[in-house]
Amino acid sequence: MPVRINQLADLSANLWWSWHRDARDMFNKIDRRLWQVTGHNPVKMLYDINPGRLEILATDPEFLEIYDDVIASFGAEISGSDAWLAREAKTSLSRPVAYFSMEFAVHNSLPIYAGGLGVLAGDTCKEASDLGIPFVGVGFMYPEGYFHQRISEDGWQTEDYLLLDFERAPISRVCTADGQRLLLNLSVGDRQVYVAAWQVLAGSSKLYLLDTNVPENDLEDRGLSARLYSPGKEMRLQQEYLLGFGGVMLLRALGIEPAVWHCNEGHTAFLLIARLKEYMTAGHSRIEAEELVRRCSVFTTHTPVPAGHDVFELGLIDRYFSWLWNKLGITREELISLGQVPGGQDFNMTVLGLKLAASANGVSQVHGEVSRNMWRSLYPGRTAAEVPIRHITNGVHIPTWVAPEIARLYEEYVDKEWYRRQDDAGLWESRVPLIPDEELWHTHQGRKQRLLHYIRERVRRDWKAGVDSAPRLAAMGAMLDPEVLTVGFVRRFVEYKRPTLLFRDLEQLKELIRDSQRPVQFIFAGKSHPADSMAKELIHRVYTQAKENDFEGRLCFVEDYDLHLAHYLVQGVDVWLNSPRRWLEASGTSGMKAAVNGVPNLSVRDGWWHEGFNGKNGWAIGDISKPESVDEEDALDAGALLYVLKELVVPKYYDRNLEDIPLKWMAVVKESVSTVLPHFAAARMMKEYTREMYLPLI
Repeated sequence: MPVRINQLADLSANLWWSWHRDARDMFNKIDRRLWQVTGHNPVKMLYDINPGRLEILATDPEFLEIYDDVIASFGAEISGSDAWLAREAKTSLSRPVAYFSMEFAVHNSLPIYAGGLGVLAGDTCKEASDLGIPFVGVGFMYPEGYFHQRISEDGWQTEDYLLLDFERAPISRVCTADGQRLLLNLSVGDRQVYVAAWQVLAGSSKLYLLDTNVPENDLEDRGLSARLYSPGKEMRLQQEYLLGFGGVMLLRALGIEPAVWHCNEGHTAFLLIARLKEYMTAGHSRIEAEELVRRCSVFTTHTPVPAGHDVFELGLIDRYFSWLWNKLGITREELISLGQVPGGQDFNMTVLGLKLAASANGVSQVHGEVSRNMWRSLYPGRTAAEVPIRHITNGVHIPTWVAPEIARLYEEYVDKEWYRRQDDAGLWESRVPLIPDEELWHTHQGRKQRLLHYIRERVRRDWKAGVDSAPRLAAMGAMLDPEVLTVGFVRRFVEYKRPTLLFRDLEQLKELIRDSQRPVQFIFAGKSHPADSMAKELIHRVYTQAKENDFEGRLCFVEDYDLHLAHYLVQGVDVWLNSPRRWLEASGTSGMKAAVNGVPNLSVRDGWWHEGFNGKNGWAIGDISKPESVDEEDALDAGALLYVLKELVVPKYYDRNLEDIPLKWMAVVKESVSTVLPHFAAARMMKEYTREMYLPLI
């Protein structure tokens, strides 16, 4: 690396660049083709680049001016001296928030995430850095990550697991002060397991990822952290045990003393028992230790149905925790009671989090209400309204998800530094209407063209590899038309999300798609859990329908949905479709990402859309009441969905003025941006966590 530009190495290793447009543009200028080929991974790009190219750039005045500006911004933001916490909250934290999560989705170069929970955790890390909140994340480094999805010729999902190239990823090994690999030694049941760790930098936030794939372990234990959400209850318990006890041990080894411990979902709640052990080992009674743990612990639940919470049989708890009650003098019943509802027979991780955290929350207004009713039995004598579970609605990290072209419009018409005023509702309500309709429309059309080009290039790759079935190429999106109203259904495939709701009336759907004057096309994408056969059936049905000639290539399934593809989709479709059964979606965030890019939502009023929908910023499927039976709900919502598309969405989109601009459509688009962006930004979310949960505990 030439000395003049040697800070490229440090910058490439910190994912700060991934949400700063100037930094991304700089890497693109280094070698545009290589930047694309490496999947926007600057670490890999700098490994693979011709050194001569770097020598040229080190003497290029134009590049050096860009480089110096980016490095200056990087240094200023990492210091946090002008961040929100110090500037507006008028406070500082000498100790960090420790945020434990089973998965973190920070960038597609680190495929250690499965879905929304990981994306939220990644957005939380980034926003904490932007706001100047001292923050450390603790999770797992999964060498095989989550799977890459392939759809077979006959429409079935297959899973490919690829090993992460550690040398060409934005990670570094955690070492001791003398430069040796840090290695922890944990008792897991009746054996010793060794755990190493990796560090990921996201601005000023640090993410520590545990890894059991070390030579000191046997083959079975090396696989404990191999894949995200391994099947089998015992394997799941071992992973969660390692995360809780190993995560606490790691922070202690690094000399990190958190001010607040935040459990992101029940998977992480064993950290509370690990800290209980610390206090009791130091001489505190069980009651004192529980209070000390509770005093600085926050618990967030994301699951709106009882069956979705992690529950372990008591035999497994005995196998992995009997040493604890023997060593500390705590009885088996006392420990087990921390994870049990009254009269319960198993150990529930959410109950453990609720009992040992001073502050607990759901992730939307509806989810808060559902959670208070669900866990009312833990608080005898209280009404549901008195159950101490509040809600803090999820938000998305706007700089990560907003398209560069849309961001430039915000800079010109909203505020030059709009990203500092993301949650200023008055600003967005007053300034978004000033964006010229034609500019916003043509900007979105450009993003749509990029999306369809990206999909076609994927199809071209398959064709080049010998996939020459015309129906398959059509089903993968080869025939999508940028002039046609495009609806996206993009999310994890699972039965309650009802991805095939559209198909209950195939004849009406075909009429919509094949209308010669006002056609509609649909893009589906999403993975199913490898063990979820019902979800795989849903993918198979979508793919099978997409191959039919009757749909004229205007129905497609795009395989291998990941963060990279997600950016194209939330920025490029015209409508974001969401159709879960009521009260089964805790929050959802993908629709927020679409809305901030000028893509209106069409959704059931569940999760965040229940509080986000105002009648003018998108469309609702059905009403807020929940029918008595699943069949009735599906029938009513299928009819409502097709009605809204045919009678409300399609006419607005195709009603154009003489300049071919859909003015009524643009009114919905602007209302969507101005009402969703400030209220569902991660900036608002993290300020609420700080003001309502972190600072009061501190």
